Amino acid sequence: MNLKYVSKDIDDTLTIAENIESEKFPNMVICLDGELGSGKTVFVKGFAKALGIDDNITSPTFNIIKEYQTGELPLFHMDVYRLDEVEEDIGIRDYFVKDGVTIIEWSELIKNDLPEERLEITFKIVDENTRVLLFKPFGKIYEDLCESIL
Repeated sequence: MNLKYVSKDIDDTLTIAENIESEKFPNMVICLDGELGSGKTVFVKGFAKALGIDDNITSPTFNIIKEYQTGELPLFHMDVYRLDEVEEDIGIRDYFVKDGVTIIEWSELIKNDLPEERLEITFKIVDENTRVLLFKPFGKIYEDLCESIL
């Protein structure tokens, strides 16, 4: 099952993230892929805001993982773009079972480490404002989530 959502501006991207947040559950894993500037971090900002997190959300490119504990559920925000530069095991898989929500930017770089059940969203740039978001759910719970929000 692949589903498509057209975001005409930043507000649309924030809204779809908020809609997904309304269906959240512990150990949810959302994988975001797409070129630089396609809206991945904007999506995380919308999700975090809906989760009740007031912190300034930025891409954790140099940290790799940022943890936010002040929302309805913990949010683990990962940017694995530079992960090939990290030689030791940083325990990414451990986050998938910490009863929070894990959102991973550039997840295609760690395909072998991803859980079997997850939601993948690929961002494609159409023009300055428009993005196409392609949703690919892995597992019944993610299929149900997509059907309820799209």
